[in-house]
Amino acid sequence: MSDPDTRKSILITGCSSGIGLECARGMKARGWRVFAACRQAVDCDRLRAEGFEAPLIDYTDENTIHAGLKEVLDATGGTLDALFNNGAHGLPGAVEDLPTDALRAIFEANFFGWHTLTRAVLPVMRAQGSGRIVQCSSVLGIITMPWRGAYNASKFALEGLTDTLRIEMHGTGIQVSLIEPGPVTSDIRVKSIPHFERWIDWENSPRADEYRSGLLKRLYHSSGPDQFELPPASVLKRLIHATEARRAQPRYYVTTPTYFAGALRRLLPTRALDWVLRR
Repeated sequence: MSDPDTRKSILITGCSSGIGLECARGMKARGWRVFAACRQAVDCDRLRAEGFEAPLIDYTDENTIHAGLKEVLDATGGTLDALFNNGAHGLPGAVEDLPTDALRAIFEANFFGWHTLTRAVLPVMRAQGSGRIVQCSSVLGIITMPWRGAYNASKFALEGLTDTLRIEMHGTGIQVSLIEPGPVTSDIRVKSIPHFERWIDWENSPRADEYRSGLLKRLYHSSGPDQFELPPASVLKRLIHATEARRAQPRYYVTTPTYFAGALRRLLPTRALDWVLRR
């Protein structure tokens, strides 16, 4: 009979690439038992070949959320030390061109699915008297930027819900944190293109010329790394603290733009902040 696995366990979503993949590899290297979830079976298979346990979890499919978590709990004997909600996508476009169904779709992936998984995990952590919930938010959960209304809205909603959860979990042994990256190397721009093409009828928009001269160029043609862009390992550093420190921080800023945005939000009146963000 094999010895029981005594490693701490963490479930990380959105592990096909970028932040999720880096964090899965980094936490595994630190001795954690990592369940690296992806929303597509082909990516799960690739991670299993790399030595991960990789449940299929698609935030837009509630059945996969519950089945994926069951797979994790069956493997651990019913415990889970940490959850890192990470998988999300963008949907660029002006708010006036954003169909309401498009907003529903991005909230399903970036917000409602996260809530479903978190609610399912909380009874497990309550029963064991401890746990860490870590949410990957964004600089766009602190300030807004034009042409990113759908993503802005989903991250602002996540911030509000997470802040509330953190307060409500006080005294339970469950600590709740937000990680707020700015520009971090990932495939989010490329992966947002199908959503843009599905939902945004830009050619019939009153802003068609602005799309041609601005958004389309940024969306379809990479201009190289952002001036302040950091590698995904910068997020891993915050995740390590949020899951291993005796007392996790409520918020973890990651990049220079995030620190700058946080300061502007605190210091500037709304009209002045609007002026800065229009530049």
